[in-house]
Amino acid sequence: MNTIDRELDSYLNYLIVEKGLSRNTLEAYGRDLARYADFVVRRGVESWKAVTPEILVAYLEKERKGGLSSISMNRHLIAIRGFHKYLMQEKLAETSPVVHIELAKGWKRLPDTLSREEMETLLRQPGRETPTGIRDTAMMELIYATGLRVSELIALDMNHINWQVGYLVAFGKGDKERVVPIGQVAYEAVKLYVEAVRPRMLKGKMTDVLFLNRRGERLTRQGFWKIIRGYSLKAGLLKKVHPHMFRHSFASHLLEGGADLRSVQMMLGHADISTTQIYTHVSGERLKSIHKKYHPRG
Repeated sequence: MNTIDRELDSYLNYLIVEKGLSRNTLEAYGRDLARYADFVVRRGVESWKAVTPEILVAYLEKERKGGLSSISMNRHLIAIRGFHKYLMQEKLAETSPVVHIELAKGWKRLPDTLSREEMETLLRQPGRETPTGIRDTAMMELIYATGLRVSELIALDMNHINWQVGYLVAFGKGDKERVVPIGQVAYEAVKLYVEAVRPRMLKGKMTDVLFLNRRGERLTRQGFWKIIRGYSLKAGLLKKVHPHMFRHSFASHLLEGGADLRSVQMMLGHADISTTQIYTHVSGERLKSIHKKYHPRG
């Protein structure tokens, strides 16, 4: 194994042991860095210390011309930046070719959100007349009230909710634990599901899983996706609704209501506040549209 590959493997092991990244994130970083390493080797570079900003820019330009999306380009650069920072930290390089290369603001795509009115319409769709309606209402109210990722929602067990205080414990990327308040409406919806529907869905089974499918098993990501898609069509929403829009809407609606950025960051479980800041742009766009509509000089 050459020096290029050996130091790259060392970094990926570091991400597993020290950073606790999720498998999906780790695989994405591994793919991006492997492509970067292949380009560097083809340029005749035998050591990471010899990589210059010009070589890095040439690589990014090649990827851009190859049709890589803006989001993927950003992810590439973040992975490369972290790798070169590690090389300096381990005294394997003295400088980083990424130092003067910034993430382009134009590469950051604003997240898709639902307005408050659209969200209210969507949340009314399941109703409370049927067992599945009660369950679906509970899931949708909870994910909107807490900003959970879909993977975090379906991974919830009964003991992850503190019924006395009204909060839940979520396990995010890298199994990082965070506490999130539930809110009264979601609390009542989930309580109704747990008391009136969940025992029937268990069908005699013993499990701590909170949200169950009709077979009494843990609901899957795909199952929840289909549920959301069905209700969005029923609601007649023009937007193509996906589960992550609940998380995006949770954040932007909090900021529109006056919540501080640091609190939203904690509830979302973002390691870096710059990740949360993108929602301030969403709120800003909404405020601009309101100003244009209602102000006499808008």
